[in-house]
Amino acid sequence: MAPWALLSPGVLVRTGHTVLTWGITLVLFLHDTGEPDPARPRTHPIPPLRQWEEQGELLLPLTFLLLVLGSLLLYLAVSLMDPGYVNVQPQPQEEAKEEQTAMVPQAVPLRRCRYCLVLQPLRARHCRECRRCVRRYDHHCPWMENCVGERNHPLFVAYLALQLVVLLWGLYLAWSGLHFFRPWGLWLRSSGLLCATFLLLSLFSLVAGLLLASHLYLVASNTTTWEFISSHRIAYLRQRPSNPFDRGLTRNLAHFFCGWPSGSWETLWAEGEEEGEEGSSQAV
Repeated sequence: MAPWALLSPGVLVRTGHTVLTWGITLVLFLHDTGEPDPARPRTHPIPPLRQWEEQGELLLPLTFLLLVLGSLLLYLAVSLMDPGYVNVQPQPQEEAKEEQTAMVPQAVPLRRCRYCLVLQPLRARHCRECRRCVRRYDHHCPWMENCVGERNHPLFVAYLALQLVVLLWGLYLAWSGLHFFRPWGLWLRSSGLLCATFLLLSLFSLVAGLLLASHLYLVASNTTTWEFISSHRIAYLRQRPSNPFDRGLTRNLAHFFCGWPSGSWETLWAEGEEEGEEGSSQAV
């Protein structure tokens, strides 16, 4: 590996995420709030995590560490795995899928990508950052330095959920260690780092919560971020008044997390087209 490869954006972003995660965890474990008032004894002389540890209550500190480690492993899995790239040279299984797709009536013909020249299946899009076409493209996440697509989108949602739990727990721990007292200069020297940690956790919790809520809504309706934002520019969505891939909450969740029922998006789109035609004919 060339030395300059260690300075690539992906390596820097993932290293920064790892360092920030464990740095905040160490602050929550090791920070001492100091003596709030020299004339009075401290009501909370040590942070909750250290207090639990010194009292022999290791279950909660170990659980917190395991959740932090789990969220970090999920982050690395999502950021390093193949999001569902469309192969330039289709494998035998993909060729069979393309033959099945060709048998489905296609009101919207598949288009060839003008960048990598592959035949794009429905819901695929070319990512200029990754320089590849991604199946069921959702978005390119700069914090992951990877696309979120058909293969890693479920893990991405699981990561957001676990990360939000860790952030909210860390937010509670940071707040419980903040004891405001005067003079403010002494308080800032003793609790400034913990206060900065609390502000960072508040910001990250807000972002993670909004992201998780938005993705759960998109998953429940079987749409993607790209389709939700750019539906007016996508041919297979412009021709339909509603989402052609929506099959109800239960089936949408089952298909997203479990891959059931299986089948190509072209087949699902054609089924929705037939149902729409039957509904319009019955209305007449």
